[in-house]
Amino acid sequence: MAAETGGKELNEVKSLFRTREGAYQLLSLAEYSRPSRLPLSTAQGTHPVRVSVVTMPGPAGSGERICFNVGRELYLYLYRGPRQAADLSKPIDKRIYKGTQPTCHDFNQFTATPDSVSLVVGFSAGQVQYLDPIKKETSKLFNEERFIDKTKVTCLKWMPESESLFLVSHTSGNLYLYNVEQPCGTTAPHYLPLKQGPGFAVYTCKSKSNRNPLLKWSVGEGALHEFAFAPDGKHVACASQDGSLRVFHFDSMVLHGVMKSYFGGLLCVCWSPDGRYVVTGGEDDLVTVWSFWDCRVIARGHGHKSWVSVVAFDPYTSSVDGSEPPEFSGSDEDFQEGVPSVRGRTNSTLSRLSKHNSGDGRATGVTYRFGSVGQDTQFCLWDLTEDILFPHQPLSRARTHANAMGTAVPGSPSSASLANSAPPSLSRSNSLPHPANSRGNVEGGAAFSISKFATLANHERRDKCGEKEHKRNYSVGHVISKSNDKIHMVSRIRPESAKTLGTTLCPRIDEVPLLEPLICKKIAHERLTVLIFLEDCIVTACQEGFICTWARPGKVFKVCVTDLLAF
Repeated sequence: MAAETGGKELNEVKSLFRTREGAYQLLSLAEYSRPSRLPLSTAQGTHPVRVSVVTMPGPAGSGERICFNVGRELYLYLYRGPRQAADLSKPIDKRIYKGTQPTCHDFNQFTATPDSVSLVVGFSAGQVQYLDPIKKETSKLFNEERFIDKTKVTCLKWMPESESLFLVSHTSGNLYLYNVEQPCGTTAPHYLPLKQGPGFAVYTCKSKSNRNPLLKWSVGEGALHEFAFAPDGKHVACASQDGSLRVFHFDSMVLHGVMKSYFGGLLCVCWSPDGRYVVTGGEDDLVTVWSFWDCRVIARGHGHKSWVSVVAFDPYTSSVDGSEPPEFSGSDEDFQEGVPSVRGRTNSTLSRLSKHNSGDGRATGVTYRFGSVGQDTQFCLWDLTEDILFPHQPLSRARTHANAMGTAVPGSPSSASLANSAPPSLSRSNSLPHPANSRGNVEGGAAFSISKFATLANHERRDKCGEKEHKRNYSVGHVISKSNDKIHMVSRIRPESAKTLGTTLCPRIDEVPLLEPLICKKIAHERLTVLIFLEDCIVTACQEGFICTWARPGKVFKVCVTDLLAF
């Protein structure tokens, strides 16, 4: 009976969760969806629901606009956040497409005005549309005849601080640079090699007149699922199906660094607000933290039991001390000004990072908060703290704190108790640092080997609770049937991945700290596809087409009586 109760609690969809800063609450009246509020069925489309948010400048048009795709439909609404209830009867713009489906979109924050906003939309057949959903008369279609690329658009973003340039990736693994002012041409483009490097090549379009695409990047093998620009606007990180994270200096077309997933493809990527760290997620069910300056993996996090679909940093709960981090040289003033390669815009981002204190009233020093959502319907929050960021510092404080909270380094005599209990919420550090000599040298405990990580104890306790094992309901772009066979990580490691395992490209599990999630909650019935951190709320969305608003602590506003009556 106890096991049944525990299983029900694990499968219950949560509407509230707590962290050290307070309670985050789901606002049911602030939910956005199709006006009918009917969930999206598999027959209506399997392409992920995506959300884009833009802040409109000026007092007259102040506020935010939200765009989301559901099946063949694309909606634009005034986003009220936690302040007021959503009014689904009055969309600013609504479009229904035939023969193709929108797969991703992006606003140009740099050119947004109270009366105009530029939006680019990618489609499943490879086309790209440029439009102004407020003016409505502005619209252009790129790759209309599919001469440039016939595969699905996976991600597209405006170039930082650009009025006309945007970047588009496809499942072909190609990345194209477009200019909204130039045509695409009536024939297939011819390319000339411009630059080549390990795992990538750049081409320019051979033409007597200017035409799109301006550049073509071939990156890795297989689909290029997502890319993200660094806060400095100069570097771009690419997550590919071949399991590689590649970071480029875009203008000089130089490969800055590479990382390999533990196994499988990488599906998502994001940068820390100061551009020092990159976080990825993918088919290995892990979140991986990579240092941009050191070009190495500094931590992995395990909390999901299926593919990780989105990762994002929270700049509003991250904190950076004004003091100088141990790994840098120079004065405090030099550190606050940032490294030379970072533009002034990064400093403004750093100034937004809020200072917060731990429960005992002491400053937390350096802490980065990021979140992840996955196909397992779980939402996880993670904290990157000093003991992970600066590993050359003594780890005694972290170990003492972990022991006080009843946790243990995997492989230690007390790790058995960790395997049979839910991961605790740590007030300051949710990491489990591993000593350098932990591989097989811990007295009284088994070595924390790869085969141990295949089951990772979490699977063991989940099996005891009767929970469904390793949910694989969906893959990117099509549905995959469930497998009843137990799949171990060792058997899924490809031969080429085994060559990099244990190197700086892909360190072994016991060679880097393993993070435990600060919180891990089931917040939807279907796979999660969106995670956006805003100043007063968090936005999530699932494949059913429901866009949810989670009010931050102290940000729950009373909905006016007229809004309540409307429901």
